Amino acid sequence: MGPLSALLLLAVCTLVAAGLASQPLSQPPSPSHFVKRSNAEGRAAKIAKRSPAARLAPSPDRRIKRRDAVEERAADACKALRGSDSKLKNNTHPYIFNDLSGSVSLAWVGDGTGVILALTTFQVPFFMMIFGQSKLYRSENYGKSFHDVTDSINNTFIKSEYGFAIGPENSGKVILTADVSGHDAFRIFVSKDFGKSFIPQDIPFLPKMQIMYNPEDSNGLAVLSKPEELWVSEDFGSNWKKFQDRVCLMKWGNKNTIFFTAPSSLNGSCYEGMLHLKRSADYGKTIKTIATKVYSFALGGSFLFASVMSGKGNLRMIYVSKNQGDTWNKAQLPAVNHEQFYSILAANDEMVFMHVDEPGDTGFGTIYVSDDRGIVYSKSLERHLYTPEGNTDFTTVTSLRGVFITNVLAEDNSVQSVVSFDQGGEWIPLRKPASSQYGATAKDSKKYSLHIHASYSISKGKANILPLTEPNAVGLILAHGSVDAALSEEKPDVYISDDGGYTWIKALTGPHHYAILDSGGVLVAVENTYEPINKLKFSTDEGQCWSEYEFIKQPLYFTGLASEPGARSMNVSIWGYTDDYLNQNWVSVTIDFKELLTRDCDDSDYVEWLAHSNGISGSDGCLLGYKEKFLRLKKDAVCYNGRDFEVTKQPTPCPCTLDDFMCDFGYSRKENSSECVEQPDLVGTELEFCVQGEEEKLETSGYRKIPGDKCEGGINPTRKEIDLRQKCVSDMGSEFKTDNRGPKTVAIVIVVIIILLLSTGAGVVFVKKYICGGRFLVHRYSVLQQHAEETVADGIDEPLETDHTHNGKITFHDDSDEDLLE
Repeated sequence: MGPLSALLLLAVCTLVAAGLASQPLSQPPSPSHFVKRSNAEGRAAKIAKRSPAARLAPSPDRRIKRRDAVEERAADACKALRGSDSKLKNNTHPYIFNDLSGSVSLAWVGDGTGVILALTTFQVPFFMMIFGQSKLYRSENYGKSFHDVTDSINNTFIKSEYGFAIGPENSGKVILTADVSGHDAFRIFVSKDFGKSFIPQDIPFLPKMQIMYNPEDSNGLAVLSKPEELWVSEDFGSNWKKFQDRVCLMKWGNKNTIFFTAPSSLNGSCYEGMLHLKRSADYGKTIKTIATKVYSFALGGSFLFASVMSGKGNLRMIYVSKNQGDTWNKAQLPAVNHEQFYSILAANDEMVFMHVDEPGDTGFGTIYVSDDRGIVYSKSLERHLYTPEGNTDFTTVTSLRGVFITNVLAEDNSVQSVVSFDQGGEWIPLRKPASSQYGATAKDSKKYSLHIHASYSISKGKANILPLTEPNAVGLILAHGSVDAALSEEKPDVYISDDGGYTWIKALTGPHHYAILDSGGVLVAVENTYEPINKLKFSTDEGQCWSEYEFIKQPLYFTGLASEPGARSMNVSIWGYTDDYLNQNWVSVTIDFKELLTRDCDDSDYVEWLAHSNGISGSDGCLLGYKEKFLRLKKDAVCYNGRDFEVTKQPTPCPCTLDDFMCDFGYSRKENSSECVEQPDLVGTELEFCVQGEEEKLETSGYRKIPGDKCEGGINPTRKEIDLRQKCVSDMGSEFKTDNRGPKTVAIVIVVIIILLLSTGAGVVFVKKYICGGRFLVHRYSVLQQHAEETVADGIDEPLETDHTHNGKITFHDDSDEDLLE
């Protein structure tokens, strides 16, 4: 994640329960959301298992030469780790909290500082009120020990649903939102010294979301309050002023620009779908209305999107701007009705992946990929799985550029995994590992392929963690999966790819929680089980060989695996609680792997690797117009990459081929073919669209260059956009105006929030347990996905390339229409 201090929210429990996407961050947890472990499996819905559609049949296997995957070398690496127990025992640090609180939240403050804050919270609902207490702990050594610093917040109850607000970069700023019910004022606690001390500050409003930082100025804060007011501070919370009444949604743009929507009239509603989109670049001194009839809006990369009522019934269309709303263009995408939605799956400055929902509750839609203006879109993938509950498995593989993995709903209603290695130009099934054992649904070996479990499986209780990749762990992917004809309802295993998804190995049997340390030099995993655990698995060769370590004598009920954001740390913490009825305390065990790797890596420990050289159409490594060679750690090298490790790559341009082009607007690929053919409904139709108020005609042979492709020379399919010199008018009209009203402002910090047990490359842990009948029960995850929460900075505007700062989520989903394009 780089130097960005991030939050990692984790609702920790030993088992993920069904319905995880229904608990937003802004809602406090309640007992009704808790699920007993004994009931979780029975409540999980079954995943359909049928044969895949013909178009998804995997291509024939090819011989793949895996980098340093020689069995003898892997065996040598295992031998080299013998005797590791003694080294790890001297660097294992258990810490028992004398605390029976019902939840604990963790936050890493700063990058490489070793500072962790732990906030424990106990809440008891009573009629219309909630009574509770909090304790605050602080560590300066990556969680090896903690100090009780509750006095620094005057023993005040902190609202656990808002967690920590950590300042951008290494500012050292922290905000805690207090619950002082019954008082005339509300209160926050602020720190400027990495949580060493806190200052209480009363605020004149009740927050309805976490306070957000201006990413360009950590003194700037903004928050939506109840009822729907926008408040800002320019001096880190010392003074607050009301920015505007009746604000529905706010987002922070570039260059101190604030975007927000408001009802079109004083009596209007945020749910009327006819909102005004406004902008301010000077903290509210001037406010400009940049669009009307807006249903929702979103930011992605350099693009600003607005979902606008078309004036034709209840249909909506997407409009896009690349100059912060000064001018708009209509995106060439299908219109949607009130039952449908748009969702931005990924975006950077050059292109956008947009999901367009199918009419009705089908559970799928179509992925479209834009040009570099965000105006012209091409079909990328049909029948893309995206359930009405908001679950989509679209995953950006941050460890290798151009790679995306997702699931589709085949025509027989089976769920199947596909991968694109060329930024959405073509999608194919994932190649099954060699010597795979096949699942119960597989009957025809030609239809076997690897299927990845992600958000959809988690929502059904069939998986416990999302696929994991990190930009500084080149080519590495960890994921739960099964080899079958379709996504299986059987327990998944852990599969690992070291080449960005081209080839896979089965690394661990059964579901696990996992994390990446030392830029991929160390992998750690803990088995996902109902029973108490006391063993950790780890690997120093990207998952080919695993060692087991007993980290504590008395087994504990596992609740979370926590490591510092960015996958550069050598420390990992195992969180859980003991099963003593009279003393059920939180336990954290932190293991430092630094001493296990006895030396720093030198040049001889690295090998040159050509990315995308295991491709399905050749092994020259050309992708998106150029090759990339990386220096990667040899699998048998047992050494320390270090916190300062930087990915070394050498790009080389390639001549243009058809692989550098995707199907143009109005064209799509045939089944099992790379040829682009005209869509039947557009045959004989002139392709015209409106750009900057001018009508343009498209003359194309069916191909356009993939945005971001840097090929040189070679073939160049015919494509022209002809200016027809005719004016065109969009539904946005000319209703732009500037309001000069009182000073108002907004700021939203771009914070990466990921569920720890769903994606361990992030930074705050939210652990829940509940006392019932004298026992701790395990509860459902409170999943926060960026496409489901209107209170979260939308998707962090991450680039699609691997040199971006992360989510987790790895995932960037920015819905429109259901959640205001969020």
